[in-house]
Amino acid sequence: MTRNLLIDPAAPERLAALPCASLEGVMFPLDAAALPEAARQLVAACPSLPQPGGGHTLARWQFLAALAGRDLSLVKIYEAHADALAILAEIGVPQAACAAGADSAAPPVWAVWAARSPHHELRFTVRDGARVLLSGVKPWCSGAAFVTHALVTCVDEEGRDWLAALPLDQPGVSVTARGWEAVGMAATQSVEVEVQNAHATLIGASGAYLHRAGFWHGGAGIAACWYGAAAALAVHLRNAAQRRDDPHLHAHLGAADAALVAARALLREAAATIDASPQAPAMTLALRVRAAVESAVDATLVACARGLGAGPYCRDRAFARMAADLPVFVRQSHAERDLAALAKQLAGTGEDWSL
Repeated sequence: MTRNLLIDPAAPERLAALPCASLEGVMFPLDAAALPEAARQLVAACPSLPQPGGGHTLARWQFLAALAGRDLSLVKIYEAHADALAILAEIGVPQAACAAGADSAAPPVWAVWAARSPHHELRFTVRDGARVLLSGVKPWCSGAAFVTHALVTCVDEEGRDWLAALPLDQPGVSVTARGWEAVGMAATQSVEVEVQNAHATLIGASGAYLHRAGFWHGGAGIAACWYGAAAALAVHLRNAAQRRDDPHLHAHLGAADAALVAARALLREAAATIDASPQAPAMTLALRVRAAVESAVDATLVACARGLGAGPYCRDRAFARMAADLPVFVRQSHAERDLAALAKQLAGTGEDWSL
């Protein structure tokens, strides 16, 4: 019987081990054909995670990091599912209220499609209370071919931002083959979705998605996924160093270790800070975490490339897939734009860097 982790008091302490236990029989790395069933299997076994800021944020992130260390395409889908449920809970909307069309025999698999494009936007012009008709194109829709529901950003006639719950099994939703040519993260098939007069439910007030405290909690949680994948790659570096007495290889392992341990410390500190003050502004914290983990990812990728050479990139399927997926996944960071946003926060509030 599937156990809902949110109602199991012992669950937070054992979350990090669950990705392995829940995916027995799954062959990694996953391709586009295998990803849908693996995602459904994982959602059935682990329907939800502890709410960010609810006292077990680190356990939530440990689960995501452990899953990322197995397969980045799968964690991409599952993290979005868990994030959607966290958003609904934070805004105060029961999942059942916006999961029309869900098959009771299989739990819904949610996505969060919030990416914007200058040329594409979802709009609604017909509204009846919280019920709306959406039309337009949504880009970067990971898992579009098999997820059942999505939280999507959209705008009204006045250009105000809204969040809507969109059931995907309806005539007005068409999954295209456009917009995804990547080799890395290929299994997610993050394509464009066309929407024409599709029924959706508005979630919260205008602007609620961006202005809630949990927006930045989720942004920091993505960094836990980056971290888990980088740590998994570093294991290959450590294993090679145990076999070969090569000072250059050891130096690369040392560089990766220093970067990863520093990022891990900040992730743990950030999780404790969020749990201690879940309603406090978290933009600065999240931007710092993401920047630190991105630096650790970059350091680890360089260390692996220079320390291991071509062998695992050409002969180790799991390593090669992770090494191709991670640079694509980490581009959820906005790089210098995020660093500039962090600096602007610091310029406005100040910072004491005393130890």
